[in-house]
Amino acid sequence: MSFINYSSREINCKIVYYGPGLCGKTTNLQCIFERTNPEAKGKMISLATETDRTLFFDFLPLELGRIRGFKTRFHLYTVPGQVFYDASRKLILKGVDGVIFVADSQIERMEANIESIQNLEQNLSEQGYDIYKVPFVIQYNKRDLPNVVPLKDLQYELNSGFYAPWFEAIATNGLGIFDTLKANAKLVLNELKKST
Repeated sequence: MSFINYSSREINCKIVYYGPGLCGKTTNLQCIFERTNPEAKGKMISLATETDRTLFFDFLPLELGRIRGFKTRFHLYTVPGQVFYDASRKLILKGVDGVIFVADSQIERMEANIESIQNLEQNLSEQGYDIYKVPFVIQYNKRDLPNVVPLKDLQYELNSGFYAPWFEAIATNGLGIFDTLKANAKLVLNELKKST
């Protein structure tokens, strides 16, 4: 649910990074924040909990164009990965325009990935969203580690049925980070163009 600010001629869009604990959501946002032009971004805000944190910042991409004369500003959020922060996850999903699911490619994290994507689908549904209609992209992170699940198995377990665009990533060095974000932002903008 984009917010239009008529005085600044901006359309504000919300993209949420979702996934299990320690999958790389925070690293994604930190990398984007560090590599974004200071004049095109706001401050990064971190809301710390006992064992996890939620990050947020907004930025104004310069190359994605305008919609009916309005600039687009993206607000990026991460959700806490731990299951017992489910109420926070639901709250952060309110008003979402796009979702990036960050999967941990390690074999031992496969069950956590599956639980998290099921939780995402359920939480979106409770907010009145259909995961098949929300701009949705999957990122397979940590592809540089030795014990990773083969891509075809990740696709089968996490993306069969969704057929979402997907990207391999190594968040610690920035590989695939901007490809993932750009793909989701384009899907969000396409949805905006349809509704305006």
